[in-house]
Amino acid sequence: MMGILRQRFILIKTSIYLCTMMDSFRHQGLRKQLVAQIKEKGITSQAVLDAIGKIPRHLFMDNAFLEFAYQDKAFPIDCEQTISQPYTVAYQTQLLGIQKGDKVLEIGTGSGYQTSVLCEMSARVFTIERHKPLFEATRLRLTEMGYSAKTFYGDGFKGQPSFAPFDKILVTCGAPLIPEQLLAQLKHGGIMVIPVGPLAMQVMTTVLKHPDGSFEVIELEKFRFVPMLEEKAKRSV
Repeated sequence: MMGILRQRFILIKTSIYLCTMMDSFRHQGLRKQLVAQIKEKGITSQAVLDAIGKIPRHLFMDNAFLEFAYQDKAFPIDCEQTISQPYTVAYQTQLLGIQKGDKVLEIGTGSGYQTSVLCEMSARVFTIERHKPLFEATRLRLTEMGYSAKTFYGDGFKGQPSFAPFDKILVTCGAPLIPEQLLAQLKHGGIMVIPVGPLAMQVMTTVLKHPDGSFEVIELEKFRFVPMLEEKAKRSV
């Protein structure tokens, strides 16, 4: 019962928040500064930079962190999760090499910020969240913001086999290993981006699935993500 009440509270809070918040000239100016920062850090994809520059990140954050929304930092959200650092979002998205119409599976919807970046780049997004309160709140947020991603509540390790294969797969949580079920759902010629490693630190990893079905694994920089847990979806926290 407490879990249901918490979900309803989060949904009401999200709906009221979105209705009352505006994307002001100040917010837009702060986004331009943020784009300049992540460009200076090495993000070269203009499509990624344009998407980051369009999306009002403050709408994805709790009121307590609004004044920090356009800092290049991660911040807490509900269910002990985080909204990723903008540079990290841009870095993973750039590795995917999104093309218009790409069918993308995202593991770990979270606040929906990364989802919105993919949508702004004209990808067809299928996104999975294991925390029920986050799933409900983020589905509402994305809908009210005009994004048409298909949202699912479930276990990210299992992916979405009924909608496979996917051109691209993006994992936004730290995985102890590369899940075989996700590899099977990746299209031949497709790309997966996934942080792999122990809880303390993960290595950003790109997996290329060649036309013959073989895989090429490329390890890149180190990052820190919330863990990807192999278990059934969580209804409450």
